[in-house]
Amino acid sequence: MPEFTLGIEEEFQTIDPETRELRSHMSKLVEGGKIILQERVKAEMHQAVVEVGTNICHNIHEARQEVTYLRQEIIELAEKQNLKVAAAGTHPFSDWQSQLITPNERYDRLIEEMRDVARSNLIFGLHVHVGIQSRNEGIQIMNAVRYFLPHIYALSTSSPFWRGRNTGFKSYRSKVFDKFPRTGIPDFFASAAEYDEYINLLVKTGCIDNGKKIWWDIRLHPFFDTIEFRICDVPMRVDETICLAAIMQALVAKIHKLMGQNLNFRPYRRILINENKWRAARYGIEGKLIDFGKQEEVPTHQLIHELLAFIDDVVDELGSRAECEYVLKILEMGTGADRQLAVFQETGDLKQVVDYIVSETSYGIR
Repeated sequence: MPEFTLGIEEEFQTIDPETRELRSHMSKLVEGGKIILQERVKAEMHQAVVEVGTNICHNIHEARQEVTYLRQEIIELAEKQNLKVAAAGTHPFSDWQSQLITPNERYDRLIEEMRDVARSNLIFGLHVHVGIQSRNEGIQIMNAVRYFLPHIYALSTSSPFWRGRNTGFKSYRSKVFDKFPRTGIPDFFASAAEYDEYINLLVKTGCIDNGKKIWWDIRLHPFFDTIEFRICDVPMRVDETICLAAIMQALVAKIHKLMGQNLNFRPYRRILINENKWRAARYGIEGKLIDFGKQEEVPTHQLIHELLAFIDDVVDELGSRAECEYVLKILEMGTGADRQLAVFQETGDLKQVVDYIVSETSYGIR
């Protein structure tokens, strides 16, 4: 079996410890971080967002070491600037209208093109790259794995609040991002050539300048030999991030294995998968998803157990059984959204929700 390398990117909030508001002070974090972390830390469009990304990791254990190290370093850098770091898909109450934009020609062009759609995109995600053998194989794997995106997404939900409101969603982040073009579940592509023709058409007609402006929930990366999962809210805990990355890696390995046996997982239409994505955003793991094979609603908890059974024959080869089975802990304790809502229900105070997110962000690493 190929090793299916991993690369993990997490987007964090920079928090004022007094007001618990987002604080647009990221540049000093990035400047300080470059000395230690080099290209593993970078600025994002909003100055209150900082992104860190691992090196290429050869297994889930290397990935855990990298993710833990990067969180620890960025938390310590923030403390030197009298800031806190928080990992959640949205900030509970800060307003995008008061956030500063990072001076950068690329971001200037994006705002010129998209105006308030870009300015209001104050969200924080988890992106996981899984290495593939070829672009053609990558497209076939992507087609199949799309079905499982809502399952993974439900487990990651950590953005129930937006601008001081309980939105009623477990993940409001995706509702904010839906305003962007070229987002959501991608279509089925018959081959890498068909995929490349689509991108080339968009470039030719001035829709995009390169394939990085395809912001789907999963994509064949335009420059690396990876499948990039982009659907998840950034989870609060390292354990959750590693669990989700391990499941994504195992799904890619499982589909690869089926293809090697001249088998495949049945691909489903995007409009059907979208029904499950909506349910995952609204209810997280506490609702029901549609089992398209049975053509009936099934509790999300049950489908997560079925997902574990589906990948069971590859996780030992990948050395990720414990990491994948952490999903049972998530089902037991609730997702980040469930836990944030519990704090709010108990306290009625969104500042205490921010404090809770900050404490969870360093859980298990300090």
